[in-house]
Amino acid sequence: MVVNNPRLITLLSEEQKADLASMEKQFAHHLEYTIGKNRFNLKNEDIYKALGHTIRDFLIDRLNVTHERYRNENPKRVFYFSLEFLMGRTLMNALINLGLYETIQVMLRGIGFELTDVLEFETDAGLGNGGLGRLAACFLDSMATLNVPGFGYGIRYDYGIFNQIIANGSQLEMPDHWDADGVPYEVVRSDISFSVGFFGHTETRVSGKGKIQHDWVPDETVLASAHDYPIPGFNTSTVNYLRLWAAKSSEEFNLDYFNHGDYMKAVQDKSISENISKVLYPNDTTEQGKVLRLKQQYFMVCASLQDILTQYRESTQNLKELPNYIAIQLNDTHPSIGIAELMRIFLDNEEMDWEPAWEIVTKVFSYTNHTVLPEALETWRVELFEKLLPRHLEIIYEINHRFLSEVRNKGILSDEEIQRVSIIEEGKEKRIRMANLAVIGSYRVNGVAELHSELIKKTIFQAFTKVFPEKFNNKTNGITPRRWLLQSNPSLANLISKRIGNEFTTDLYNLKKLETFVDDSDFHNDWRAVKQTAKDELAKLIKSETGITIDSKSLIDVQIKRFHEYKRQLLNILRVIALYRRIKENPSREMTPRTVIFGGKAAPGYYMAKLIIKLINNVAWVINRDPDVADRLKVVFLPNYRVSLAEKIIPGSDLSEQISTAGTEASGTSNMKFMLNGALTIGTLDGANVEILEEVGPENIYIFGLHTEEVFRLKEAGYQPADYIQKNDELHRVLLMIRENFFSMGEPGIFGPIYDSLYYTDNYLLMADFDAYDKTQNLVARDYLDQTTWTKKSILNVARSGKFSSDRTIREYAKDIWKVPLLDTVPPKTIYKLPQN
Repeated sequence: MVVNNPRLITLLSEEQKADLASMEKQFAHHLEYTIGKNRFNLKNEDIYKALGHTIRDFLIDRLNVTHERYRNENPKRVFYFSLEFLMGRTLMNALINLGLYETIQVMLRGIGFELTDVLEFETDAGLGNGGLGRLAACFLDSMATLNVPGFGYGIRYDYGIFNQIIANGSQLEMPDHWDADGVPYEVVRSDISFSVGFFGHTETRVSGKGKIQHDWVPDETVLASAHDYPIPGFNTSTVNYLRLWAAKSSEEFNLDYFNHGDYMKAVQDKSISENISKVLYPNDTTEQGKVLRLKQQYFMVCASLQDILTQYRESTQNLKELPNYIAIQLNDTHPSIGIAELMRIFLDNEEMDWEPAWEIVTKVFSYTNHTVLPEALETWRVELFEKLLPRHLEIIYEINHRFLSEVRNKGILSDEEIQRVSIIEEGKEKRIRMANLAVIGSYRVNGVAELHSELIKKTIFQAFTKVFPEKFNNKTNGITPRRWLLQSNPSLANLISKRIGNEFTTDLYNLKKLETFVDDSDFHNDWRAVKQTAKDELAKLIKSETGITIDSKSLIDVQIKRFHEYKRQLLNILRVIALYRRIKENPSREMTPRTVIFGGKAAPGYYMAKLIIKLINNVAWVINRDPDVADRLKVVFLPNYRVSLAEKIIPGSDLSEQISTAGTEASGTSNMKFMLNGALTIGTLDGANVEILEEVGPENIYIFGLHTEEVFRLKEAGYQPADYIQKNDELHRVLLMIRENFFSMGEPGIFGPIYDSLYYTDNYLLMADFDAYDKTQNLVARDYLDQTTWTKKSILNVARSGKFSSDRTIREYAKDIWKVPLLDTVPPKTIYKLPQN
């Protein structure tokens, strides 16, 4: 198993040759002894597994060195709590960050295998639903790259976000058993497990110090078992980890039931316990689903806090110093029960008084909000909470009582405002507002884009800003350029590096140097060649995945994201129908050829989102088979949207659809990924689109539609969508096509709810924005025909994307919120080189 091709070896530096010799030995060992294969019966899948174990060894070496450094220096540490981590594929990212891509490429070619083929065998770790989970993954990469002692905590779901299948145009959900063939880079920490309790009751006693103490006596106990995923920094020796908890029964089975022949009952408790980490986002339309979801949230924070305190006590016993050494970031409200849990530990286990315990807790936690929609803020029924976590409910009531008493004494809020800041929502069914708990219990609260951070202060948290004006700040989201440029688009990364060097890989603001070449015709030609190659590859992918043949020279217009009405995929397909009508009315008309691509999943219980997916697929079926249309218009729905699919779609895209109703999208990160890969944005002034506009200038982005203030005013005035429909004959005809079953001949009436929603309610103002969207799309089509101008805009979008690096975001979190150091870089032995094709 030795590379004996001299031509390949000469491509490597002396250090890489030394790495190659070491890698060959480890790889051969794992291939034979871990995978159980020999050189006579090898497949790509075997190579992938052996390679994964080989890289795991490399990562563990650096992980151990990193943590020895942390033990010696004892810096303040950051723990990122998130119920979602949308990691995607890991192996290629590790090879790039470790500087081993070329070495492994040469090694595999020497034995007759291509690394790109081998990497396709990795299954996406889809342990998240969308942008929130992908943001968490980017942040972990940036923390390791910047040498921040930062670690992720989450759940190791057996089944991630479902696999999406399209059948007869409709979404069907299939289980995503992402780890069915094992996870070679996973490190199972069998020595790290913690007990997590549920249900039961609380008891009161008098302590030896004469204090009244409370004890929670759970009825059910589950073990949380640690699984680590090493997170390597880019061009640094730092390797942090993502620690995910798997639920294990505290007893394998009930021996008494077993001995009496009741074998199913004997293992029933084990099965129920382990359901906690079985699936991402259980269906919570049932009571059992709600219980399971709350169990998941508490399970994660309970195990994580025990782990953090165990590590903390290795260096110090003084809990008063905890905020000087520990920072915990809550990624949305899902982990906010951690505030009550840490209070429980301090009050009940450590027998601390309330005031010093609360002072510590409120200096440890900070909270990131991800929504401005009041209906999206998480709440739990008090009755359910009392049943599952009785002691925590007592603590939450006490937190709320003390907070409201303080607010009333200050006299700065009205009675109505006091009701709004209360953790307990009164009414027929009392509920716990987890966002309010997060705000009250955290020392910093941030939004994820400038507009979003201002909106939460004016809307959902307006009353809180009077109480805690110093708490609120902004941290605009970012993406890691290692994943979203070096890994997903190496040809573009190489082209850039030839002109401006490699510094942009860790300082994305260096892309600004590309502006020097914005009028360089040779650079334009190279840029267009790279883009066209990516579009050709995307066309091949579409053909293989859907059977649809597209014109790769057409305008590739893409909207890929989670399906939700506020993201307005429906507005996009309505305009596609309008284009189709224009062609049918004048089959000989000239128009800019356009391929419109959709991708994304709807939550299994989200009826309207699934109906929109059905409409898109039905429209695609009609348009793509109509000879009048030919190659002027194609519609593609790429099923099972995931991180690895996004990495293939984005490089070949010309136009990025970011068209949510103004004031609804917190930030968005897909807009940043498209921008970094040279696509132009069409969008509303929503989320991070506002900041993209500021960076690129109005001539290099396509902004349309109502502004946030206009949306609010229109709704307050009594918005009537029918008024807009009646003024726009073409829009009216498009809606009639939907209502009169033009796209549903075999299923009459199926799209009636879409028509009714748009005509009578239209909560997200599609009808009000349709005309502006249509006119802006017409401008896009005209501009695309001038490829010189379009290429210039594309280059400027990339050149001005520096702000949207997650490295910048993490630097701001570290400085402004966490107060943690960026440790001095310890350079790795191997320095990264851009992957060559």
